[in-house]
Amino acid sequence: MAVIKPFKGIRPPKDLVESVASRPYDVLDSEEARAEAGNNEKSLYHIIKPEINFEVGTSEYDPRAYESAAEQFQKFQDKGWLVQDDKEHYYIYAQTMNGKTQYGLVVGAFVDDYMTGNIKKHELTRRDKEEDRMKHVRICNANVEPVFFAYPDNEVLDSLLARYAATKPEYDFVAPDDGFRHQFWVITDEADIKTVTEEFKKMPSLYIADGHHRSAAAALVGAEKAKNNKNHKGDEEYNYFMAVCFQASQLTILDYNRVIKDLNGMEVAEFLKALEKNFIVELKGKDEYRPTKLHEFSMYLDGNWYSLVAKQEHTMIMIQLAYLM
Repeated sequence: MAVIKPFKGIRPPKDLVESVASRPYDVLDSEEARAEAGNNEKSLYHIIKPEINFEVGTSEYDPRAYESAAEQFQKFQDKGWLVQDDKEHYYIYAQTMNGKTQYGLVVGAFVDDYMTGNIKKHELTRRDKEEDRMKHVRICNANVEPVFFAYPDNEVLDSLLARYAATKPEYDFVAPDDGFRHQFWVITDEADIKTVTEEFKKMPSLYIADGHHRSAAAALVGAEKAKNNKNHKGDEEYNYFMAVCFQASQLTILDYNRVIKDLNGMEVAEFLKALEKNFIVELKGKDEYRPTKLHEFSMYLDGNWYSLVAKQEHTMIMIQLAYLM
């Protein structure tokens, strides 16, 4: 059973959403964030990439940066650039990329579901990156960015999403940096809120699609707060963290590419021979080749494309190594 709840979102007024909106913190470096924020003091980068509030070269792990994130978060609220809803809602977020639109439900995900494994992970996480996001969550006392979950297809929720998608959204704009369209609806109807909650209860699990470190940080800070609260009851806000959940059938697995600078002294033939220890190696020719099945990788080497299929006895090892590299 997947436990979720509605929450009082903190979000920009309709006329400011394009000024506040930003890309996720982990898809660009400090100088890219500084350039995209420019002279826009309303840019969310001042909260999620707070090192840009200091001199060029300031580390994202500088203690001043975390303090600045909290100060900026409060400033945005004081200025009315971010405003908290007065009632608990679920929200719908749609993203259109390359002509394809996917619709997600923005919910409060249950910390205990993460801690017990009911929220499924497919990556290992690094403690230093967890601690970075934990510091950000602790000092802001908020999840400023959602994590990205997948859930099993559900006809009831699909119908609900379609009904809202046919109405005028609260937000609707195209981001200038990548051309992606963003739309947003607020679910205010109590019957619809109840339906979302009940349908998620029928799901055996939720699945992290992206945001393993943000998930870990949010859940671990929530668990800390529960441990330190002598009067903990279980219904406090810190028992949940923000997630946007998309139906599995709407998602597309994108390429995850890595470039190797050299072969560590080996010749091409020697390197290919070494790969045969763990993979079935097949030459595919000069034309670009993409994987077509589970446990398959494609490789471009010395002007040729190859298919690498992990041998059965090495499948789990290869998957774990891929995430650790």
